[in-house]
Amino acid sequence: MEYYYLVSQLPNISSAESKSALPLTGESFRELAGRFITEEEKKILAELSLVPPMEFESTGSAFLDVWYEKERNLRCALAQIRAQKMHKDSIPLPAGCTADIVSAARTAVGMDSPLSAEQFLFDYRLRLLDDLRPLDAFSIDAVYAYGLRLLLIERMRKFEVENGKTSYHKIYDTILSNDGVN
Repeated sequence: MEYYYLVSQLPNISSAESKSALPLTGESFRELAGRFITEEEKKILAELSLVPPMEFESTGSAFLDVWYEKERNLRCALAQIRAQKMHKDSIPLPAGCTADIVSAARTAVGMDSPLSAEQFLFDYRLRLLDDLRPLDAFSIDAVYAYGLRLLLIERMRKFEVENGKTSYHKIYDTILSNDGVN
């Protein structure tokens, strides 16, 4: 099924936009899309998430299945590299974990600033999303890709430098004060 009317109504969203309000929120996107898609597609759209299930579960969309596999592999690579850095046991990487995913995870973990690492991973995920984007710009998978892009941008906009520093120092101070307790 083609979604010309739906896709043509979706405003362009860019990760480079300033902190001004997005032209569309995740909720308003789902409401708009819900007018044009089937009940099964609505269910898939409602479950759209940046956090994939740890085990493979078919979504009903080949595009989303690939996206979730790549994201799951990235999260596993991040976990493994962080565990190795802390000299802890880690789970083995999934078979589908490619060298570019491991490289991205290593780069992110090696950054000095958590905010810089988040920005790097955000950019990596947007590039990956662009690489996986369906060729048919008016397909349901294109609608799902738009939804994921919107979720990524909304998530990244929540990061604020001052709030992050305050939270970091609070956690750090808590860790230091509890260090002598054990």
